[in-house]
Formats: sequence, structure tokens, C-alpha cells
Amino acid sequence: MGSPRDADTCTDGAAGRPSGTGAAGLVPDDLPDGLVVADERGLVVCFNAAAARITARRPGDALGRPLAEALPLEDLDGRRWWACTDPYGGLRTRTGQPERNLLLPGGREVLVSARYVRAHRLGPVARVVVSLRGTEARRRTERSHAELIATVAHELRSPLTSVKGFTATLLAKWERFTDDQKRLMLETVDADADRVTRLIAELLDISRIDAGRLEVRRQPVDMPAAVRRHVGAHVAAGLAADRFEVAVAPGLPALWADPDKVDQILGNLLENAVRHGEGTVTIEVEPAGGAEGTAVTVSDEGPGIPEDSMPRVFTRFWRGSKRGGTGLGLYIVKGIVEAHGGTIDIGRAPGGGARFRFTLPAAVPAHMA
Repeated sequence: MGSPRDADTCTDGAAGRPSGTGAAGLVPDDLPDGLVVADERGLVVCFNAAAARITARRPGDALGRPLAEALPLEDLDGRRWWACTDPYGGLRTRTGQPERNLLLPGGREVLVSARYVRAHRLGPVARVVVSLRGTEARRRTERSHAELIATVAHELRSPLTSVKGFTATLLAKWERFTDDQKRLMLETVDADADRVTRLIAELLDISRIDAGRLEVRRQPVDMPAAVRRHVGAHVAAGLAADRFEVAVAPGLPALWADPDKVDQILGNLLENAVRHGEGTVTIEVEPAGGAEGTAVTVSDEGPGIPEDSMPRVFTRFWRGSKRGGTGLGLYIVKGIVEAHGGTIDIGRAPGGGARFRFTLPAAVPAHMA
């Protein structure tokens, strides 16, 4: 196949003159999506470089030909698309075709949408403008969703199997166990139920983040107190108190944020520092942006995160060198921080470990937003 620029990709259908540069100097070949335009006779007058790349066809072989020949499309049932849609016939109230999956010769999938341009309302079609896009991005999204479902299903299977096993055993042999044995099994069931609840909450958070619908209910938040509460929980769970160092700078501004979601952020970052890091975990709380917000830095003294992995830390399923967990926590943390209008980044701590720093704007109460 020759270069898309071996021929004029867009012409004035009547005179064969190159066209398509508007007032802003836009050239169809500059468009990232495929563009095919047919005139009132159904002949192709524009076939840009992206369309040539997607269809593997030279523009010179498409220009001047009937639309159905230049762009032979079939639906997933094998029907010829242009014969079915008949853009130049049918009801004159039609304005186009919504985006859908169609097939090029050879079975290659492409996303196609069309616009029917009329000189006046209910008039004949003056132009058919077709947009073409590859399906790679959609395939990546579908694979990501499938991987998310598979990961969550795998993570749910273990606690649910445990819950089922213990409850079935207790129901069948209740009288044979001592009170201490019963308590131990019920505590295990309770812990596994909490794990299932967390997984479901993560799944819901991801769904809302992806849809841009994560709600933030702003209330006054005492960030130093929240940090100390999380540190206290880790100490109560058996970690040494000197494993943590909390530094709070003076002059912190009043912070309005969602307390539950702040707890999610802190819980996740501290859990990562404890599980994957080493040495002292340092949490610094200080004003940010000229006292217009609050910044929190969580750092450890472990091996840190390789430079080439840092861009992937906040993506789904990133687990670093150590396995375990769903790999969704930091993706959710980033979504929560950004839903507050804040930022989060990762770097290397002075001690060589990982350093996470997030900032939250001071903002205003939810009822005043």
C-alpha cells in the first residue's frame, strides 16, 4: 500500500480541487479518526490518512468511487451495511447512524458512525460524513473489565469458601466444640465477612471512579487526629509504636473533606508502607499551596519502587514485586484524591523507600458548594 498522501485525500466533488482546510487551517489528514465524505451523488470526495490506515486502502483508490464500494462494510450478521441503511433514501427526518461495530473485508472490526448532512430540513442528503475508529481502545477497556471481574471473583472465592466451611461445620457439629473453639471459628467468619465487604466496596468505588460519579461529602476533618488514629490501630494490631513517626507542622488550614474517604486514603497508604516497606514509617502533615490545603506524606525505609514502575503505580492491578491483594487500592486512592480536587504523586524517600504525597484543598462544606 502506498502512502496516504500519494493522492489528494479530499477534493471538491465537482471540480476535483483539494478541499477541507477551514478557517482554522484544519486539514482532514490531521484528524486522529478516519474521515470519509460522500457527496450528493454518493461518490467519495474525502478519504483522510486515518481512514486509509484503518481500512488499509489508498485514498486514490477510494476517491470518486461510490461509498459502498470505497468503504464496503458489513454488520456482524453479514449484511451489507450501506444497502441496509440506505443513507440517500428512506425517511428525510434521519440525521445519521450512531456508532456501532462493523466489519471491513477480511473480518477486521471498526467503529463506524455517520452523519447525513442536508442543505435544509427534510431536504435531500447533500453529504454523508462517516467517522471511523479502530477497536483497540475498546478492546483494552473490555480486557480491563474482564480482568477486574476475574480478580474480584478470585479474591471473593477464598473468604466465601472459609465462611461456608466454618458455618457448615458449626451447624453440623455444634455440640462437639468448646466455647473457645466456637468463638475462634466465628471470629474467622467475621473477619472473612469483613474482607468480602471491603472487596465489594472496592468494586463499587472503581465503578464510580470510572464513571466520574464518586461522591464526596465534605465535613470538617482533623487530619493529624485521623493519622494518629490509623497509627494507633496498627500499634494495637501488634506493630511496635516506634515503627511510626508522625510529624505535624503548625498552621494547618481548616480542611473540609469526606472523612470516610480520607480514612480510605490513609488506611491504604499506611498498609502499603507497613506491608511492603521496612524501617520507620514517617507520616508528615503540613500546609500546602500557601495554606490553601493540606499535604500528607507517607514514606518508609524499604527498597522503594523501581523508577520504571512508578508510572504504573496508580493503575489497576499494580502489585509491585510482592504479590497479594487485588492491586486496586492505589488506583482507588488516586480516584478519591482527584475527586476532592487534590493531587497525589510518588517518589523516593530520603531513606531510600517509597514516598507517597497527596494534597487536599481546604475547600468548603458540601452544603455551600
